[in-house]
Amino acid sequence: MTDTRELRILPVPAGPAVAEVFPRLVDMLSGHGPTLLPVPAEDPARTRLLVDSQRPGEPIDARAAMVVSTSGSTGTPKGAMLSAAALGFSAAATDVFLGGPGRWLLALPAHHIAGLQVILRSLRAGFDPVVMDLSGGFDPAGLPSAVQACVAGGARGYTSLIPGQLAKVLDEGSPGAVAALARLDAILLGGAAAPPELLARAADAGIRVVRTYGMSETAGGCVYDGVPLEGVEVHIEDDDTASGRVWLAGPQVALGYRNAPGHPAFARTGWFRTDDAGRLEPDGRLRILGRLDDAISVGGLTLLPQTVEDALRQHAAVVDVVVVGIPDTRLGARPVAAVTLRAPAAPDELRAHVTSILGAHSAPTTVAVLPELPTLPGGKVDRRAVARGVIDGTITE
Repeated sequence: MTDTRELRILPVPAGPAVAEVFPRLVDMLSGHGPTLLPVPAEDPARTRLLVDSQRPGEPIDARAAMVVSTSGSTGTPKGAMLSAAALGFSAAATDVFLGGPGRWLLALPAHHIAGLQVILRSLRAGFDPVVMDLSGGFDPAGLPSAVQACVAGGARGYTSLIPGQLAKVLDEGSPGAVAALARLDAILLGGAAAPPELLARAADAGIRVVRTYGMSETAGGCVYDGVPLEGVEVHIEDDDTASGRVWLAGPQVALGYRNAPGHPAFARTGWFRTDDAGRLEPDGRLRILGRLDDAISVGGLTLLPQTVEDALRQHAAVVDVVVVGIPDTRLGARPVAAVTLRAPAAPDELRAHVTSILGAHSAPTTVAVLPELPTLPGGKVDRRAVARGVIDGTITE
């Protein structure tokens, strides 16, 4: 019989009050105490969803130190069961890649894997992380003082951001905010594809950006700048020389799902089957092409939204973008886009831009300009919300 222990909820406050949970996370990393289920302290609806689906109070595999929810916008979130060893391996491998342990700046929600790993990496290095108050949204004006606290005493300084946050600093932040990011030893950038133009601007500003790929099921990012962390394996299903489903293996992989035992994503021992399409470039780096479950069948042709998003991000006016498919009686589905802009650009101009790169069949039929894209609790763009908005007419050109 498998050894078990109790699963207990860990309410995670937003802002500086998150420091209240640090001692329990230290105990968790040491293998002491119950298995923890992080939930957002200020979001009772999300907390109830997680409590109902993950069943705190009931026994769980004793190897599981933490259950981290996935961030789907509808349906029941899955709970990735992560061991203390998996979390520790991820943090240690990150330290090796970045050049050593350091103090981390928390600028992401702390109950999702990216924010949790910011805290855990810092605690393992012997530092309480510096916490930005996100209750009013991410404000670049807070970066100079936060970064100063992060690198105080000569410590190496790091943070994790999503592309929209980095773009906000470069587009709207003061020179002091940009200079503050440049003082950090590295910024992990994940959660969405980063436009090449954004990466180039960051590099010009002296900001070291490391693009990450990973998910709750892999204890966060496990492929940095297309290179697997030491001990991580990547396999492309069916054909290693062409695009296909991405599989990941290594000590960072979760034990399985708390609320979905026997899920096929963990059917291959030691491996996690992702829902992403990717390919290995000639230099061996992994390139993610998009999510397989987001693929759009347009008149019998399969279109990966990320391909269209990448094309739109090459337009100088585009800050961020999401492309989704909506039902179409003639084609089966059609691609539509929602964008945020730094300068005026007409929908027809943006469609023509996509056509010039990918062909007319890939051009979105609708291009809606929004002040900001809707996001999930973990900061990722909410694709379903965009599709619903276009269908019900609340999002239009």
